[in-house]
Amino acid sequence: MANQQISRGTTPGLSVKKSLRPSGLEPVLFHSFNTVFMICLVLVTLYPFINTIAVSFNAGNDTIRGGIYLWPRVWTTQNYKAIFASGTIYDAFWISVARTVISTILNIFLTTMLAYTLSRKDYVFRKPITIIFVLTMYFSAGLIPNYFLIKDLNLLGSFWVYIFPTMISAFNMIVIRTYIGTIPESLLESARIDGAGDFKIFMRVVFPLCKPVLATIALFVAVGAWNSWFDAFIYTSSKQSLSTLQYELMKLLSTTMNSNSNPNVAAGVGMDRDSAKAMVTPLSIRAAITIVASVPILVVYPFMQKYFVVGLNVGSVKE
Repeated sequence: MANQQISRGTTPGLSVKKSLRPSGLEPVLFHSFNTVFMICLVLVTLYPFINTIAVSFNAGNDTIRGGIYLWPRVWTTQNYKAIFASGTIYDAFWISVARTVISTILNIFLTTMLAYTLSRKDYVFRKPITIIFVLTMYFSAGLIPNYFLIKDLNLLGSFWVYIFPTMISAFNMIVIRTYIGTIPESLLESARIDGAGDFKIFMRVVFPLCKPVLATIALFVAVGAWNSWFDAFIYTSSKQSLSTLQYELMKLLSTTMNSNSNPNVAAGVGMDRDSAKAMVTPLSIRAAITIVASVPILVVYPFMQKYFVVGLNVGSVKE
């Protein structure tokens, strides 16, 4: 029987492979389901942001009625005018930009240098120092001791109070150290044979190969620095020149909530149409504040996204 199959030009293995091949309908169903699922996922992801934009461009007293979904019902730019009406918002914006840029650069460079040092197996104090940094992730002195520490360091009312406490991150150090451990040791040995020291190896070999993880960490640090406002409230609230954008937006939101505490006033009762349209409410001003605060990060994100998946050390060691 087997000889008859071979003589006919067919084999049992080939017939099994043909039976396992998907029919012409299965790929079509899979791609259709995948496309529909991804479209639904994109819509679910984008809807909150689009809704926030619609609310930010809608009249405040009309927003209270609800029913704003993808498009403003009563179009107005009064919410954004209320945000930018104060001249302090522009100075606060540049303070936030300077804080974010400097904090991100210093945090990435110093944390990566520390991670490289603790990744070296020949470093004697590698484990004790690592344990000390890990303990800081679980135990904190609290707000009051931190305040007195900042006061004793003469950082109250100083721009550097935004920078110094954020220069090293224990969690980021662990992530970067783990990534450095994936770099082939042969690269570092080759650099040492060529006469490079530890600092040169760090700058010429380790730091460039860590770009994917550094881009991810940099985005986390930048978002945290950009969104932070509580430290400005605690340490620099007495100096308007050091106020950050988030702190100014928080004060604006607080002022709006206090001024619209009366429900009739918030709904625009007793006002003419133009006055009611020009009025802002906590809900509308909060939506506008969200857009103003998130746009700079959304602009930066696409430039860093390409480093998230692609590793630059692929193929760096020849077999």
